[in-house]
Formats: sequence, structure tokens, C-alpha cells
Amino acid sequence: MDRVWRRLQCNRRGAGRRMKNKKRVVCAGTFDHLHPGHIAFFRQAKDLGDELIVIVARDENVQKIKGLRPEPEDFRKDNVEKTGIPDQVVLGNLQQDPLSILRELSPDVVALGYDQRVSEAEIKSVLPDCEVVRLKPFHPDLFKSSLYRSAE
Repeated sequence: MDRVWRRLQCNRRGAGRRMKNKKRVVCAGTFDHLHPGHIAFFRQAKDLGDELIVIVARDENVQKIKGLRPEPEDFRKDNVEKTGIPDQVVLGNLQQDPLSILRELSPDVVALGYDQRVSEAEIKSVLPDCEVVRLKPFHPDLFKSSLYRSAE
């Protein structure tokens, strides 16, 4: 029995090290009218590490920041999950500080969309040891949520 216990402890420690060494990538957005540009964004972000967590903006925050009413947050979250690309999809926080969730998730890399308004310096001020990468656009003349909203 003692030998089995030692083996379990050894396996547990080994698994912990593997998890600790995973490079966690986080990206965030509204992901309203999910389109091929979003899919390209997720794939680029996923390529930056071992684990991708996508933060879907809360309805309330989108209305405050962008002044528009998006598709419902649970619908947008489900759509992102259905892509099968992220390892985890979470809703953002309902707080004054939109970067607070980054502190909670403590990523190694934050992937920003080419048109996201947040600055690299702003993220670095909250997470100084985090790498911040601005991703490339994917046919922005064809695939941009604002184009889909204006077609409604």
C-alpha cells in the first residue's frame, strides 16, 4: 500500500509541473455576429501557447464601452465554445476595472485584436511579466462585426 501511495504522490507532483509549465494565452472581445475573422483571431491566439482562454464581454460592459446592444452574452459565449478552439470560455467581470479578470486568470500572453482599443502599455501596467501580442487582421474589409451590424 505504501508503494501505491508514493506512486500516486509522484504522479500528482508530475502532473502539477506539467500544468505549471503550460503557456496560458488569454484574449477577449465582444464576439458579436461570430464570423471567420473571429475564428482566425482564436487560431492565431491559440498558436501563441498551450492553453487558450477567451473572455466574452458582458452585455452591460459592451453597452457602456461601445454604446451598442450586442447579441446576448450567453449566446455569444456558446458560439465561441462551439468553435472548439478555446480550452475555456468565460464571461468578463461586471466591474469598473475591465482588466481585473486578467489579474484573476494571470496569463503568460494576452492576445489583442488588430482593432481593439486597449493599449499594450495598459495591460503591461497591470501584468508587467505578461507578453502582449497584437494579432493580424483577417480580411477586415469582409469580416468585421460592424459590417454585420450595419447589414441588419
